[in-house]
Amino acid sequence: MTPTVPGHQIAPTTETSDMTLIRPPAMHETTTDAAAPAALGWSERVHDLLERMTLEEKLAQLVGFWVDEGGAVVAPMQDRMGEADGELERFAADGLGHVTRAFGTRPVEPAGRAQWLRAFQRHLVEETRLGIPAIAHEECLTGLAAWQAATFPAPLAWGAAWDPELVERMGAAIGESMRGLGVHQGLAPVLDVIRDPRWGRVEECIAEDPYVVGTIGAAYVRGLQSEGVIATLKHFVGYSASRAGRNLAPVSAGPREIADVLLVPFEMAVLDGGAKSVMHSYAEIDGVPAASDRGLLTELLRERWSFDGTVVADYFGVAFLESLHQVARDLGDAAGQALEAGVDVELPTGNAYLAPLAERVRSGEVPEALVDRAVLRVLTQKEELGLFDERFEGPGPESVDLDPAAHRDLAARLAEESVVLLSNEGVLPLHRPRRVAVVGPNADRAQALFGCYSFANHVLGHHPEVPMGIAAPTVREALEAAARSADGALAGAEVAFAGGCGIDDDDRSGFDAAVAAARDADIAIAVVGDQAGLFGRGTVGEGCDRDDLGLPGVQRPFVEALLETGTPVVLVLLTGRPYVVDWALERCAAVVQSFFPGEEGGPAIARVLTGEVTPSGRLPVTMPRSAGAQPYSYLHPTLGAGTEVSNVPTTPVLPFGYGLSYTSFERRLVEVPTSVPTDGVIEAAVRVTNTGGGAGGDVVQLYARDEVASVTRPVAQLVAFQRVHLEPGESATVRFRVPTTRLAFSGRDLARIVEPGSVELFTGASCVDRASTARLELVGDVHRVGVGDERMSHAEVARG
Repeated sequence: MTPTVPGHQIAPTTETSDMTLIRPPAMHETTTDAAAPAALGWSERVHDLLERMTLEEKLAQLVGFWVDEGGAVVAPMQDRMGEADGELERFAADGLGHVTRAFGTRPVEPAGRAQWLRAFQRHLVEETRLGIPAIAHEECLTGLAAWQAATFPAPLAWGAAWDPELVERMGAAIGESMRGLGVHQGLAPVLDVIRDPRWGRVEECIAEDPYVVGTIGAAYVRGLQSEGVIATLKHFVGYSASRAGRNLAPVSAGPREIADVLLVPFEMAVLDGGAKSVMHSYAEIDGVPAASDRGLLTELLRERWSFDGTVVADYFGVAFLESLHQVARDLGDAAGQALEAGVDVELPTGNAYLAPLAERVRSGEVPEALVDRAVLRVLTQKEELGLFDERFEGPGPESVDLDPAAHRDLAARLAEESVVLLSNEGVLPLHRPRRVAVVGPNADRAQALFGCYSFANHVLGHHPEVPMGIAAPTVREALEAAARSADGALAGAEVAFAGGCGIDDDDRSGFDAAVAAARDADIAIAVVGDQAGLFGRGTVGEGCDRDDLGLPGVQRPFVEALLETGTPVVLVLLTGRPYVVDWALERCAAVVQSFFPGEEGGPAIARVLTGEVTPSGRLPVTMPRSAGAQPYSYLHPTLGAGTEVSNVPTTPVLPFGYGLSYTSFERRLVEVPTSVPTDGVIEAAVRVTNTGGGAGGDVVQLYARDEVASVTRPVAQLVAFQRVHLEPGESATVRFRVPTTRLAFSGRDLARIVEPGSVELFTGASCVDRASTARLELVGDVHRVGVGDERMSHAEVARG
């Protein structure tokens, strides 16, 4: 018998080659690869299983079952899609492709649910005709999204840390926890390039630079998959380029922007990271939904990039072809279009790929060969995961630790490295104040440390009676702990707290208490910012878009009231997007930016404020001047900069790559070749010296500018970066190997090329700081970039 699902809830006491985008789908236009299994690498075992399958058994492999689908809404329009067809036992009578988020939809005790999952897999092996286990998938963007699991910083913080090696270690830690529970696939990382900070899902993204996104995203993929968990790249492609920064909105992007910006991280994660799964975007680009775009999902992804994994649907994305995009007559039509385009698995359940698709196959409108192709891909992935040989004997773990000390150490280091010091009038690090006021709506809320896809904000917001399940000291608690210590910058200090105001309301009744605390203090630390949530239940997150970029609610007038006291104010921004804070940079004694730093974020911020840690984060996204100047990217051509012919300034408040320190650094280009072949490698060296009085980390950034090209090029383009830690007076030489393909672009015929000509290289403290410059010539013929060409830059650090 199918094991009973244990209690649903626990009580509180327990770069791309040339391509053409995008053409409408044409059903049955090309032949399927299912007819040639041996030539395409299908194993005999997989092909034998396919040959013995009925149509129902095939379709069962292409869908998921959402065990805890009912109740809280954690997917778009979930309430409109209806419950899954029947109970799990009946649903899985012919087998099952995926188990959808058994741990991540409601708070369940991890060991008990792992035992249930193991028993259900044993049921599939023993009680279904072919005995094929299911793939269990979960969200894992900031750690495994399950109760009691470690919660790491949000992806925007990964970008602020500029440390791919550390992100890879984090990915491995997340994978270790997942595989220990019997989970095989993670729905991460998000590789959408930030295009407009008004978009709510900015906090799920890594950066506004495609190379940073691709480098760090590929590192996460390698880490997760090193533990035997499939990484799923999302959202393929263009989701972040929606009109007006709205969630799930049309995208107007030309093929050059798609190829040169939006596709680059996906190509890197597939070819350099080895990603084994891709999730299509909800977007429609120039009228063509990604879920039905064969040019994208098959011709580019599989035929050009040689991707051999599975393409999975974003939740309800196949059904949306009918209900939202209206390019399909009904669910059967939607299923046929998606399957032909290259969507192998419908998630989270089988709205379109079960009965509606079966009807189309039997009528002959959809070739069964398309079903076979998808089934072969799914079965191959299950074989690679070792599922065919797993008998799932024994009860499973009696207890699990999803938040071990080693994971917390990683979370703490990543949180520390991601803190960006935006301004400082000499008040930081703190100088042993006697009285400190810690105020603001995010000063004492653990939820303010987490992103939208953390379990705390994604799920527990619907279960207020359930405890957090992990320790997550707030900024207030961390500063109070520092005040109780025997030594340090806050030792013996008196700490007063007042919330002051809410995140996103008009209530000013708490102003007076916070202002009084600030007036009586030597320094006021005001912690403001966001609350991540879903579909309007937060100030940032999926479906929580903004039409302005001022701090939500009355937070700005709250901070301005504190400033009127004359007490120096240190503003700490705990946010999921960059806000317009030029006024704060001008008036506050210091401004610190932290992008949802995770469970160890409170202590990490406290260590930065007290000087125990020197800030070393750098902005992965520009700090905007206004919502009216959006969308904006540092990767703009000359015409994209502000000029006298417009009265609207576009220059951001702070540039991409910017960040201050408690020490200082000098950066100098010391080796640059005079010429490099267009199909070669630029070997350049940057000498960086810590010229200040304390140890600290720097992010060495190397930029390039193609001075004359056949199409307009950005005024600055990051081509390499490397994090370096230096003691006072210490120097290091960072030797970069930059393939010329880092400078590739889509020419007038949309072929990806590297052109001969003059290139300016420069290094500095940000994308606008040309502290040291040099020129070189790319020589030879125009180089057409191929898929196998090198794309990743590499760095070696020599100290002394």
